[in-house]
Amino acid sequence: MEMKLSRGPWMRRQLATLSSPLQTVYSSSASSLSPIPPISHPLKSSTNPPSLTHSSSYGLGEENSCIPVIGSKVLLKGMRYHELEKWVQSHGFRPAQALMLWKRLYGNNIWAHDIEELQGLNKDLKRMLGEHAEFNVLQLKDMLTASDGTKKILFTMEDGLTIETVVIPGPRGRTTVCVSSQVGCAMNCQFCYTGRMGLKRNLTAAEIVEQAVLARRLLSHEVGTITNVVFMGMGEPLHNIENVIKAADIMVDEQGLQFSPRKVTISTSGLVPQIKRLLKESNCALAVSLNATTDEVRNWVMPINRKYNLGLLLGTLREELQFKRNYKVLFEYVMLAGVNDSIEDAKRLIDLVQGIPCKINLISFNPHSGSKFKSTSEEKMIEFRNILAASGCVVFMRFSKGDDQMAACGQLGNPGEVQAPLLKVPLKFRAALEASSV
Repeated sequence: MEMKLSRGPWMRRQLATLSSPLQTVYSSSASSLSPIPPISHPLKSSTNPPSLTHSSSYGLGEENSCIPVIGSKVLLKGMRYHELEKWVQSHGFRPAQALMLWKRLYGNNIWAHDIEELQGLNKDLKRMLGEHAEFNVLQLKDMLTASDGTKKILFTMEDGLTIETVVIPGPRGRTTVCVSSQVGCAMNCQFCYTGRMGLKRNLTAAEIVEQAVLARRLLSHEVGTITNVVFMGMGEPLHNIENVIKAADIMVDEQGLQFSPRKVTISTSGLVPQIKRLLKESNCALAVSLNATTDEVRNWVMPINRKYNLGLLLGTLREELQFKRNYKVLFEYVMLAGVNDSIEDAKRLIDLVQGIPCKINLISFNPHSGSKFKSTSEEKMIEFRNILAASGCVVFMRFSKGDDQMAACGQLGNPGEVQAPLLKVPLKFRAALEASSV
């Protein structure tokens, strides 16, 4: 069923979450780690994970009230190093022992999964961890391998919900893990399969970090060192900015996972206030999904544009990047046949990015069930690329990887029977979509 955004109660409900505080709220009411029933309504915008709570019950003081716990146990992978250090000290252990624990969680190719893998740690510390700490928040459900070697990993969480993580082997030893930041997504981008789900909840920092940890643990022996992280899985990362920034901080820690900040890329559909905050608080790379050169098209394919239009989005980037030295934003541009892939679009795109230090990534659209769109041909993508390159733009092309296992860009998730509404196709594009499907 097609529906206009301005009249759609579902879309109003989903986008209303953008105005609310984007913090993870936990609850300590559960006394055990038993599974919690899934959220009853599959499209309800409950951004917060059930059954978890922030606690200051470990004598850490007011400033440490954001130590994450599940039931009665601390989530180890939900803490930055300084938080872990203070928590360990609060139990009477030295800071050096906190560092040893940190390195076994994240460094030295250990990626400890339980107490038995904490060789070399003080036995009293191990006993305390057994009583007060939880190592894992994700359980491996399945792993699928695409014909090109891409791996899609399905994880289940304490509340029974499932997320998907993708590991993508690349050239010259570059292997990327694509992590999810939410269960579902509120943005309803019309070309994205995840958007059909609606938003179920945010992931915690621990649930985000553990995707990268388990990707290394499960696959490093097979694919080699995982060198890059992209927050381009399920969800809009900046709609969960608190947990995303915290997870990214943990990933780039020099004593832990040791990802270079420039090799951790956080993608967004264009949430302007959160973009400003990210650029001020993080040195990680920023990717912005542009996907259109006019507000008319972007209002349709990316409804968030009706809140933060192209002029506001690009003007903000132009202004904010003045203060970031040697920093380039990555513009992602999914090419949709007959919609945004004309020569005129290429010329408009050149004008739009003027004055913004940037790279442009042209992405082949990955079809999925119920989609109206079709992929732009490789020949036309090359023509589009050449126009941009001739103007001096730094431009790349990215073709599908993992699409035979629904692991490619825009294919993650499981919408189920109740799905987000498809928006009304502007009259001028109806013929083009019909022609592209022939």
